Amino acid sequence: MPDKRSQVISWDEFFMRVAIAASLRSKDPKTQVGACIADVHNRILSVGYNGTPSPISDDDFPWGDSDDPLEDKHSYVIHAEANAILNYRGSLKDMHHATVYVTLFPCHECAKTLAQAGIGEVVYLFDKYKDRVDSQIARRVLMTCGIRFRQIELSEFELSE
Repeated sequence: MPDKRSQVISWDEFFMRVAIAASLRSKDPKTQVGACIADVHNRILSVGYNGTPSPISDDDFPWGDSDDPLEDKHSYVIHAEANAILNYRGSLKDMHHATVYVTLFPCHECAKTLAQAGIGEVVYLFDKYKDRVDSQIARRVLMTCGIRFRQIELSEFELSE
């Protein structure tokens, strides 16, 4: 009997790669964000990506930044973390102590939403807005609510044929 393969990715890496796959569904030309929520038993509860509300065609709204709120994508887009929570069809109590894997560190609004849902940990890949006040507020919300957060890096891997 052959030995089992030893070069497997960690659960953190697995769930982050699911979040990356979800981000590929985003129509945002500038920033594609994905999120994957996993429970304490390493089961995926939900995934989400940044996009317009599902009953709306994403062709009906702007995808750029603008000083005019009617023409700014931020007025219409739901963030990946919020979408993952809203997409979940089970009881929110299942999310207590769950981990959200997100490709970009959450904004302050998403931090509040994650706290309200009972998320226990945020694992993120990138933090390109870390110097903004919004990001500082998000960190303060997470810390005050006792939500752990940490950044990870992904390894290179090869699949055998």
